Amino acid sequence: MTKQQPLRIALAGGGAFGAKHAAALRRIEGVEVAAAVSSSLDGARRFAAEQGIARAAGSLEEVLAMDDVDAVVLATPTPLHAAQTRQCLAAGKHVQVEIPVAASLPDAEACAAAAERTGLVAMAGHTRRFNPSHQWVRRRVAAGELTIQQLDVQTYFFRRSNLNALGQQRSWTDHLLWHHAAHTVDLFAYQTGSPIVRANALQGPLHPELGIAMDMSVQLRTASGAICTLSLSFNNDGPLGTFFRYIGDTGTYLARYDDLVTGEDEPIDVSGIDVSLDGIELQDREFVAAIREGREPNASLAQVLPCYRTLADLERQLTAAPVGA
Repeated sequence: MTKQQPLRIALAGGGAFGAKHAAALRRIEGVEVAAAVSSSLDGARRFAAEQGIARAAGSLEEVLAMDDVDAVVLATPTPLHAAQTRQCLAAGKHVQVEIPVAASLPDAEACAAAAERTGLVAMAGHTRRFNPSHQWVRRRVAAGELTIQQLDVQTYFFRRSNLNALGQQRSWTDHLLWHHAAHTVDLFAYQTGSPIVRANALQGPLHPELGIAMDMSVQLRTASGAICTLSLSFNNDGPLGTFFRYIGDTGTYLARYDDLVTGEDEPIDVSGIDVSLDGIELQDREFVAAIREGREPNASLAQVLPCYRTLADLERQLTAAPVGA
């Protein structure tokens, strides 16, 4: 592939996030979504037709055998992420895997090792690094205009049954720690520019059918002394999503998806921060640019690995102290 040729990307996963990536990739010049693969060939064909993708494949193995595919975006179920990431790298394809990279530390480490061994671009979908609202805060920190003292985060959903973001039945079970907490654990260290040195966790009762905690509380502290309090719930009957309150020495800022306001609820214009307000698009643009420029991307597997080490530490705590102990 020369710089003038289109970058040909296959998209694995025909769900809500697959559709977001398909829309984002269409907006990037010099990119062609070369193939779509889903859980079945019929599903892949439907998804390809909906997204204007010319070719559908029945399996990831079929896609990886295609000579005219340079890279793969994995928006597949969480339990498949680690093995599929290694498959892509072994086949010589650059890969971007949606969060979480893995649901265990050994699997995350194996993916990072495979990326280092192959020298291919391997990136994780830690979208918060790319959202303009968070980029605005990071620029203030980098300029010495703000020191983060505390990050207060609420990650709230209403998922008392095993449904996905489209309200469809899931074939796998989502997880507050390995999926949703990963966003904040990575973002906190990234925004403060300091490693996490202490992490604590508590969880509420396990769901009788799903076998997962529906409520969780996480505390973090960085080497610089900044603290983070993260509340997560699948039981929340109210506004859904993740809401971030940055408390700093020179200001307080609230990030709600791509909107940013001051502590007094005064809007902050982030429209000029980057070429788009869509975090997924900016994430995909970084993936494409890193491949074209032959460099490590922001949110490479190596960069996000400390996040998964912290998650593993939190999991050990939760396992050692079961509910009611």
